Amino acid sequence: MALLAQHPPLPRVRRTPGVRHLGPNWYATVMGTAIVANAGATLPLRVPGLRTVCAAVWALSLVMLLALLAARALHWTLHRDQARAHLLDPAVAPFYGCLAMALVSVGGGALIVGGDLIGADAAVALDTVLFVAGTVVGLTVAVTIPYLMVVNHRAESASPVWLLPVVAPMVSAALGPLLVPHLPPGQWQRTLLIACYAMFGLSLFATLVMLPLVFGRLMTGGPLPLALTPTLLLVLGPLGQSTTAATKFADAAPGVAYAGEIAVLYGVPVMGFAMMWLALAGAMVLRARRRGMGFAMTWWAFTFPVGTCVTGAAGLAQHTGLAALRWLAVALYALLVAAWLTAAVRTARGLLGGALLAAPPVPSRGTVRTR
Repeated sequence: MALLAQHPPLPRVRRTPGVRHLGPNWYATVMGTAIVANAGATLPLRVPGLRTVCAAVWALSLVMLLALLAARALHWTLHRDQARAHLLDPAVAPFYGCLAMALVSVGGGALIVGGDLIGADAAVALDTVLFVAGTVVGLTVAVTIPYLMVVNHRAESASPVWLLPVVAPMVSAALGPLLVPHLPPGQWQRTLLIACYAMFGLSLFATLVMLPLVFGRLMTGGPLPLALTPTLLLVLGPLGQSTTAATKFADAAPGVAYAGEIAVLYGVPVMGFAMMWLALAGAMVLRARRRGMGFAMTWWAFTFPVGTCVTGAAGLAQHTGLAALRWLAVALYALLVAAWLTAAVRTARGLLGGALLAAPPVPSRGTVRTR
């Protein structure tokens, strides 16, 4: 004891944050980046240099995807206990839907704008690989995560995050028609298109089950915690993406009677509800900001869902010829770019400083965490 008393304790060495706390929510950064490229390249407005910028942003999303896939593989290899804990955490597990959407979004971007950089044949090949992988993951997640939430998770109230697993097949439904012209005519093309219709229905009806729970949570439980308030915009995802899917179905099957009219009859009311929800969520975000809401990874919810509304409005503008819808798409895209720049700069700053990959704070004694 005397010897121990003579030597002061060794100073604590600060460990550099690694991949242990790198969760599946990081795939939202890839989704949010890819949608900036995809939506910008499909805007019903010709801006000099815009397509070149979109191609560069898509290339960035591809690099981010590859880097994140490698980091997440390392996470599963070195920290399996943490990876399993994520699957059993109702606040984290739904983010596995982001993996599927990231794969499909980057793949779709290869056909939309990536071909300018890598060539048409390479773009088709890349999209085929990422679309198949993302769709398989998306369909798996759409069943597995709700199953785990019913069997293992104990969440006290609904959260917009619950939409992430079930909206993943809708992203495949919206971007799958891009591959139809590159398949052999006949059975192959019809099979893919019918599969996209099926994924549209799967995601739509699952969303219709989830949305009343989310809205009921707000009406009965009050506002979400400050850090979770941005997730309210996740509701826009299935709304904008389903509208996009409906217009893409009409584009991929021009010979189907009333395909364009059906897309408009479906998409216009849905986009109307989306704009109402955007106003409601925006008001809640401003309220949270005034009450001290700081930056968190949930800010990436400001990107991809808004981007789906851009592509939805652009698709409706194409099928109706209405200038009002074209300008709506442009206004939403301006909002998307501003949100992406804000989230990207804050994320880069937090990543370089190590704060975003550090261990979460330990709950104080007496704090109960819902599991």
